Amino acid sequence: MSDPIEFFKTRRSVKPREMTGPGPSPEELETILTIAARVPDHGKIAPWRFIVFEGDARARAGEVIAQTFARNKKDATPDEIAAERGRLSEAPLVIAVVSAPKPHPKVPAWEQELSAGASCMNIVAAATALGYGANWLSGWIAYDRDVLTGLGLKDGEKLAGFIHIGSRTKPSEDRPRPTLSEIVTRF
Repeated sequence: MSDPIEFFKTRRSVKPREMTGPGPSPEELETILTIAARVPDHGKIAPWRFIVFEGDARARAGEVIAQTFARNKKDATPDEIAAERGRLSEAPLVIAVVSAPKPHPKVPAWEQELSAGASCMNIVAAATALGYGANWLSGWIAYDRDVLTGLGLKDGEKLAGFIHIGSRTKPSEDRPRPTLSEIVTRF
């Protein structure tokens, strides 16, 4: 889109189950990650990092998720375990944004976590601007320490989100948006 304002007014998330290949090329992925790192970062401390899941890495991550799910939910059915195993395999590319706050005398952890959230949104916007569908998701896996450790997160790191990216299988329909008069006040 050539008009950035119109782009942001019409941007829409795409469900991972409505994505297919191809995903971004290596050059497009580099562009997306470059834009992901270009967010407000008080103190210039890069309080985030990225984990890229594509190809077989999605299945390996799915095994970590499925094993943790089965261990935590003893009565899980084979279909439920299979669904968890495929959680990161619907889209051809998933980027995990890891919030990795660093001790800093002037930059509170909260600001650093917000910077990670801004990075998530930049990934969604960049992927969408390149013509792909994108969706920022979390779910239970973003909060389960065993899953996070299995995916390579260190103590003190949190998951800001998993950004699923792929080609759209159908046009996106918009959803109702908040009425500004209901969410905006003036001081």
